[in-house]
Amino acid sequence: MSNEWLWLIFALMNFSLLVIIYKIFGMYGLFVWIGMATVVANIQVVKTIELFGLTATLGNIIYGTAFLATDILNEKHGAATAKKAVWLGFSTLIIMTFMMQVALRFTPGSDDVAQLALNTLFGIVPQIAIGSLLAYIVSQYFDVWLYAKLKQIVTSDKWLWVRNNGSTMVSQLLDSAVFCGIAFYGLYPFNIWLEIFLTTYFIKFIVAAIDTPFLYAAKRITHKSLN
Repeated sequence: MSNEWLWLIFALMNFSLLVIIYKIFGMYGLFVWIGMATVVANIQVVKTIELFGLTATLGNIIYGTAFLATDILNEKHGAATAKKAVWLGFSTLIIMTFMMQVALRFTPGSDDVAQLALNTLFGIVPQIAIGSLLAYIVSQYFDVWLYAKLKQIVTSDKWLWVRNNGSTMVSQLLDSAVFCGIAFYGLYPFNIWLEIFLTTYFIKFIVAAIDTPFLYAAKRITHKSLN
């Protein structure tokens, strides 16, 4: 199976699981999902793959589900709730980064087989760590704000896709700009930096488009156990 087909199936699986979690656990399930997604995305991002003729990182799908989760919270439970979820994800990311940096400082035992792998996954340079943290909080907060604004302008559920795609696609552009601007500043010539930025956003743009039907599915969830 090609990477493209596997990536599409993986994306549909991720978004489907998110909606299932929401159906079962309500908004609390989305809070947990956002915390999980921020951690997993920062692990998966270490792996690069060839996709649509481009070199891309694997973490863009699970990272994109965090934006869908905040959009669902914004749509169904209000902007204040979505902002709390953003801060939860941000706090989770900071705590995970700090804990793993301390864990790497322990001297491994003579028979240890995990240190090199853990160092590959979590031994990030400060510039990249700062870029990741700032990109997350800036883009997610902007996503919540823009979604709420669009909801005031296009109030009908007929235009739910405008609220979703408009907020997420613009926010992902901001996310890519902040991350690439900080993480890769001064490391590459401008033309290479621009290529990295454009290819990163292209993949995120596709992910944002794929998530639209899943927001409609979440919108229809109204059972009594929903919180």
